Amino acid sequence: MNELLEGVKKFSNEEFSTYSNLFKKLTDKQHPHTLFITCSDSRIQPGLITQSRPGDLFIIRNVANVVPPYDSSINHEDTLSALEYGVQVLEVNNIVVCGHSNCGGCKALFAEKNTFESMPHTGKWLELARPAKDKAETRGDSSWKEDPHRSVEQENILLQMDHLLSHPFIREKQENGSLRVHGWYYDIGAGEIFNYNLDKQLFEKIS
Repeated sequence: MNELLEGVKKFSNEEFSTYSNLFKKLTDKQHPHTLFITCSDSRIQPGLITQSRPGDLFIIRNVANVVPPYDSSINHEDTLSALEYGVQVLEVNNIVVCGHSNCGGCKALFAEKNTFESMPHTGKWLELARPAKDKAETRGDSSWKEDPHRSVEQENILLQMDHLLSHPFIREKQENGSLRVHGWYYDIGAGEIFNYNLDKQLFEKIS
């Protein structure tokens, strides 16, 4: 906790002045250009990896960067309310689903089901990502054979992009060109981010 308190002091006394004019503009309103959906993993810092300023990103974070589909039988008001607000009220221009390497949530899909006996909410939540593991395993291509965890992490990004487009208010905006949906894969150890190229159906390094 001392580290956090010292950080707050440094922000108030030193860092805030760097963005003081920007924060004045942001006092009463926000207009982020991107809804950034990523994992709760502590190693993921959206502002750092995108070099964004305050007010640029509207962020949703949860285990394994999951988006509940439109027809989900499970209620997930927390994530879905943020999704609705970002798209319908803030009118973002982009949605980025950002998965990452060594994702604990995706890795848990390989575990025995009794692993979740003491974590029932986590187990139930990760069922929304399980189709990604099933698809990657069934495909059994070179990426699966080389690194099954990475294969599932990337497949999960595509699954959540599909979940996004299952929501009519997102699909409508995507079809009329006012909203774009992107899939990113962040390799933590290498500091590299890959964007999914829909035409080529592969992740390409952003460089």
